[in-house]
Formats: sequence, C-alpha cells, structure tokens
Amino acid sequence: MQSFDRLVRAEFQPETVYLNTATLGLLPARSVAALRDAVASVAAGQPSDMFADVEASRAAFARIAGVPVTRVAVGASVAVYSGLIAASLPPGAEVLTAEDDFSSLVNPFHVRGDLKVRAVPLERIAESVTADTALVAVSAVQSADGRLVDLAALRAAAREHGARILLDASQAAGWLPLAAADVDYVAVVAYKWVLCPRGVAFLVVPEDLGGLTPLFAGWAAGEHPWQSTYGPVQELARSARRFDESPALLSYAAARHSLALIEELGVDAVHAHDLALADRFRAGLATLGHEPVAAPGSAIVSVPGLGHRQGELSRAGIQVSDRAGNLRAAFHLYNTDADVDRLLDAL
Repeated sequence: MQSFDRLVRAEFQPETVYLNTATLGLLPARSVAALRDAVASVAAGQPSDMFADVEASRAAFARIAGVPVTRVAVGASVAVYSGLIAASLPPGAEVLTAEDDFSSLVNPFHVRGDLKVRAVPLERIAESVTADTALVAVSAVQSADGRLVDLAALRAAAREHGARILLDASQAAGWLPLAAADVDYVAVVAYKWVLCPRGVAFLVVPEDLGGLTPLFAGWAAGEHPWQSTYGPVQELARSARRFDESPALLSYAAARHSLALIEELGVDAVHAHDLALADRFRAGLATLGHEPVAAPGSAIVSVPGLGHRQGELSRAGIQVSDRAGNLRAAFHLYNTDADVDRLLDAL
C-alpha cells in the first residue's frame, strides 16, 4: 500500500477535493508532461511519432481488458462504436437495454428506426433476454447512480439464447476488474477512470470481428496504412484495427502514459482502494440519516434528493455531480479518507 500511495502522490496534486471521476478523470503528471512535449514537437515542426503512441495505448488497454490486442480498435466515442454495431443488425432485430442507461450507448439503436429496442429495469436485464434478442446493450456501471450489472447472469442468459452483448465499460474500466474476453463487444471512453484526455476511446470486438462492416474506414484502417492513402483501401486490416477512427494523436500521446499508470498500480489494487473509500462514505451517510441508491460494490455513490447541493459544495472546493437529482460522488485512486470526511462534514 505504501508504494501505491507514493506513486499516486507523485502523479496527482489536486487543488480541490475531487470526487468527480465519473465525469472526468484527472490527468497524471506523466501524461501532462507527455502532452506538453507532443504539442511542442508539433509547434517546432518536428512532430513526434504519435502513431507509435496509438499502438502503445492499444496494447496497454488490451492488457488491462485481458484481451488480445488484435481485438481492440481505437477511436474517440462510444456513440460512434454503438452506431457501428447498430448498423450491423438486420431490420426488426431486438436490442435489449436497461432503463435510463447512458444516451451515447442506447440512442444509436433508436435512431435506426427499424429495430425493436426494449428497455427493462437493470436488475431484470438477464431474465429479460429471450430467443428474439439479437443484442443486449448495457453499461457495466450505471452513470447516474453507480449500480452494477450482474454480468455473470447476463452472459449466461445471452449464451442460452444466442444473443450478443455490447458492454459500455466507460464507468468501469480502470477500477472494476472485468472479464472482457467473455463479452462480444466492449466500448470505453477513456477520459474517466483510466485517466486519459478526451478524444480517446476503445472498442473490443470478437475474434471473428463480429460481422461488422467498417463503415467509417479510412486510410488508417488499411492493413498497410501508409500504402492506403489514395483511392479505395485495397486491403482492410485483418484485426480490429479495421474499425479504427483516425486517431486524435495528441490525446494518444498522453493516453499511453495514463494507461501505463493504471497497469503499474494494478486494477485489483485500485478496486480495493476505491471501494474502501466508497464504503466509508456510505457508512458516514447512514450516521447523517441519508440513504444512497443501493449499489453494493460500486465506487460511485449516489444520494437521492441532494443533487441541488452540488453548486454549494463546488464553491466549498468539493467537486461532485448532480445527476438525475442525485448527489453523485465517485471515489478513485487519488482520493483519501480525508476527502471522504471533508464531504461528510460539508453535508
């Protein structure tokens, strides 16, 4: 634990009590330095090899997710990847979602107009999979209140009925150990819990590439990108790289270092740290007479009826969110017991 704390202190020195990682993760010092260097290299007319940064980021995320690097595409947005998967479904296909899940995940299926999109309470999603279900699209952790999907039950139900799963792990990757290898598709925006800049996202696809058509494939999606810059791409990448968006290179110059930090700390260690803080907050809320949304095992704690206090807390130097009327606090590796107690004292 001492090495964990020492490494975190070397990378983060927030000037507020920052409990808002579910909105935006803080950048570690190493990533800030890398981003400055990359910007300076472009300004000097000697741009660094940021495509190498993209590949390093892809490989690091693959290790964190526990999948082969050939299953990982890079991009910038969950909505783009959700739209890619939505476009692959035949007319009339049923897509099962959780009620009030994040819009970037579910909305692309609605705008198709010819899919049957069915929403059920999160707690009933596994039991709601039927033989008619082509795809289940759900967040691993709900953005609004931190509730976790029962992924083991969902995987079992999907296997039984022949459905695929699209898991949005944007609120999970980095602190919650996930068996991504056992899910068909995993989409992640990386500017939250894995501490990358905006403009970085990842998509995990099946080994067979999921039958997806690379609708937005450009030169970067070619098996030999620098030989694919003019005219139709003659050979698409044989891996998930065929689903790459042309990457936001400056963001990836920093992302590789953020992902390296998560690997150094270890997701299991981050998980234990984050949950200890969240449980401390839940216990303190009970002494104040407040009952959070039931989300055992979550690093996000959401308290109904207190969302209106977000502005007041922000002015006091405590950064939390107001989501669906709830006060949402998100506890991550740079937070401490003192941060929890400061928020409890303010409440």
